[in-house]
Amino acid sequence: MYDLFDALSEKRKISSQKPLAERMRPESIRDFLGQDHICEENSLLRRAIFLDSVGSCIFWGPPGTGKTTLANIIANSTSGNFVKLNAVTSGVADVKKAVDEARENLRMYGKKTYLLLDECHRFSKTQSDSLLPAIEQGTVIFIGSTTENPYASMTPAIVSRCRVFEFKRLTEDVIKSALIRAIKDEKNGYGQLGVEVEDAAISHIAKMSGGDLRTAYNALELAVLSTPEDKDGKVRVTLKDAEQSIQKKALSYDENSYYDMLSAFCKSLRGSDSDAALYYAHRLISGGCGPLLIFRRLIAHSAEDVGMADPDALVVATSAMTAFLNVGAPEGLIPLSEAIIYVCEAPKSNSVIIAMEKAKAAAESAKDDTVPMHIRNAVYASDEAKKDSAKYKYPHDYGGWVEQQYLPGSLKGSVFYEPKDVGFERKVKEIRREKGKN
Repeated sequence: MYDLFDALSEKRKISSQKPLAERMRPESIRDFLGQDHICEENSLLRRAIFLDSVGSCIFWGPPGTGKTTLANIIANSTSGNFVKLNAVTSGVADVKKAVDEARENLRMYGKKTYLLLDECHRFSKTQSDSLLPAIEQGTVIFIGSTTENPYASMTPAIVSRCRVFEFKRLTEDVIKSALIRAIKDEKNGYGQLGVEVEDAAISHIAKMSGGDLRTAYNALELAVLSTPEDKDGKVRVTLKDAEQSIQKKALSYDENSYYDMLSAFCKSLRGSDSDAALYYAHRLISGGCGPLLIFRRLIAHSAEDVGMADPDALVVATSAMTAFLNVGAPEGLIPLSEAIIYVCEAPKSNSVIIAMEKAKAAAESAKDDTVPMHIRNAVYASDEAKKDSAKYKYPHDYGGWVEQQYLPGSLKGSVFYEPKDVGFERKVKEIRREKGKN
């Protein structure tokens, strides 16, 4: 009788207790995969690694793209000392200890020290200040690793003294190459197990990993360890096994990517690209963003960018949010998608927001905004004021509109709203022209 746990035990005897992602971490720049824009032949960083002359730098990019791996390669390539800290668990005392040891090694033996700091965006100002003099004086060569935008999340004094290298999400081809290498590798991978993985399974894992090699390795490892050997003693991983090992694409994002995607969503609405707007909306939601935030932006843009060119855009957007609040997800995402398409495809006019800003500026700057006598509240007015109120012309007595002054005297003749020659505003423009307005 087949015992899954016995099979798993045998596999663990062959493979190390370390996770596959850790075992497959390359030790040489020649084996490093991806990030060709910074690690290609004759690139600045590659030459610096070979010459053991890497300066202080920051590796910034999504998880699983090789930041820590490249830092470790630098450590393996240097003749100096290498100290690794984590900004989450290390305090000022740890930094000072590392700096003191680096200073002593430099003075006594002429050996430089590389200080790798994982999650460097989590470093407080106090911690950064304790490290800054050592970077300035060359006591340590700082290598920071972060998933957050260092220009926004780190002390500017540190960033200005480092070369920032931005890592990109890995392509499917790069991840496929890494997975195939892990399957064949007899020392650190599954070469000794005789593992066979369908091409479709490799492609699926590569696609669903979202450019994160660590996620891909973890999925492959789970598939191999949980798949029983067949009668020939072979482990054959099928597409079905791969689908179960990585059921959902890695769609998380860091704070910087979140704001980038939200900005892209808003600009896609304004730019009338319904395909892009739909993509960014559902990408944000799939990554954990609440749909109501998408609705709030959609409603704002229906008035800001469509406005009077199609007043129904605001109606559709608010109705869609009401539907979502009553129906919930996932069905409520259907009216959200409909509203996104409507706002995108509607004619665009920013005349509403222009009018609003002009009116706000006038309200804040007008020195005399006395309300004209004929449109004041006459209920509690004096007898003299009531005579002036009698001069008020009731528009419905004149067919719905009659010319009279409404703005304060100091603003008489001011024009805030200027309809454009687009969509429904064409009609508004004609009506205003008939009334003798702009």
